[in-house]
Amino acid sequence: MGCSMKKKFYTFSIVGLGMVGTAIGSLLKNSGHKIAALYDKSPTALKRAKKYIGGINLHDAKEAPLHGECILITTPDDIISSVCREIALSKAIKGKYVFHMSGAGGVDLLFAAKKAGAYVGSIHPLQSFSSIANAVKNIPGSYFGITATGKAKPIAKNIVGDLNGIPLFISDAQKPLYHAAACFASNYLVTLLNTVESIYQTLGFKNRQARKAYLPLVYGSLKNIERSGPVKALTGPIARGDTSTIQKHISTIKRNSPGHLGLYYALGLATVDTALRKKSINEKQANQIRNILAGVKS
Repeated sequence: MGCSMKKKFYTFSIVGLGMVGTAIGSLLKNSGHKIAALYDKSPTALKRAKKYIGGINLHDAKEAPLHGECILITTPDDIISSVCREIALSKAIKGKYVFHMSGAGGVDLLFAAKKAGAYVGSIHPLQSFSSIANAVKNIPGSYFGITATGKAKPIAKNIVGDLNGIPLFISDAQKPLYHAAACFASNYLVTLLNTVESIYQTLGFKNRQARKAYLPLVYGSLKNIERSGPVKALTGPIARGDTSTIQKHISTIKRNSPGHLGLYYALGLATVDTALRKKSINEKQANQIRNILAGVKS
């Protein structure tokens, strides 16, 4: 008869209780870990987090290592280093595990803790959050970018596993490009759909009505991408070399929504490359479309 390894539970201190910190704490608590201590400069954030995860309130971040073997820094990126320096002042930091959750920031942000004897790494949920409840719902099943070495690496992997996440190991050098890709997939997609709504507004549609019209198209495209990949999923006038329709698009956008011409141009050029990869147009057609799009910038 085989024997199964006993699951390891950790005691956590969480510094920074915005949507991500609170949601991660809630999920870790629900998976059996102990959230011992919380710190945030905002009393409102602390009060809200207590409803989800409990734990004692700390007077300052330096107390975090006294209460947790794992310290999660879930603050805005620009203060991670300063928070880490404060935590590293604690004599209890040695031998503890310190992780931040920045997508673009490297493990070097935790240099002070490492120098003080802690094991450090970063764990970034590849997911977007509009609320705590939304985050708690969406985190399970998401990929997590993990940057960690030595003793911190298996701990980071265990934490992600207990969040029902999927580990994606990346180096510090890869993180900025990894995060830029995430911005394209999430932030810029939101901006693109905001552009769609803006154009529908010029046609007299209200936002809610516009959303009902275009979201099935978006969902259909995403399903096609999931099934076949983005290249095979490409459709539309550029994919079929329909220069007449492209010219009509440019003409009407110039008249009715000129602020969006630059975006149409940039996305159009990128779409030409995708269509070439799909082999739905040839190089001659691609150059014709590029020349038409170049007229947008002239």
